Amino acid sequence: MAIIITDECINCDACIVECPNNAIYEPSQEWAYSDETALSGNIKLPNGDEMDASEKNEPLSDDFYFIVPGKCTECVGFHDEPQCASVCPVDCCIPDVNVVESEDVLLAKKAWLHQE
Repeated sequence: MAIIITDECINCDACIVECPNNAIYEPSQEWAYSDETALSGNIKLPNGDEMDASEKNEPLSDDFYFIVPGKCTECVGFHDEPQCASVCPVDCCIPDVNVVESEDVLLAKKAWLHQE
């Protein structure tokens, strides 16, 4: 499952540099699949939809840092545990029970993001 950042976030910035997929964004920041990944041009999302990788998407939060579920791999293939959760001083990086993914799916997403 992806990780979410709860509204208890204090916007300390500790998590953002730890994410190997650049899935964490500042409040009110637009995001794109191409942001610090190998994705570019027209891409096919894992759900089958197509889009331009550099297309800017609306922020998922205007008040606190947020994680884009489509870019979050829970650090599978990089680390033994989600790095955002390990560095968060207020424990607001938690599993998203609405986005449950197997290790195989997370590894496939990692390979897709980084074109391995």
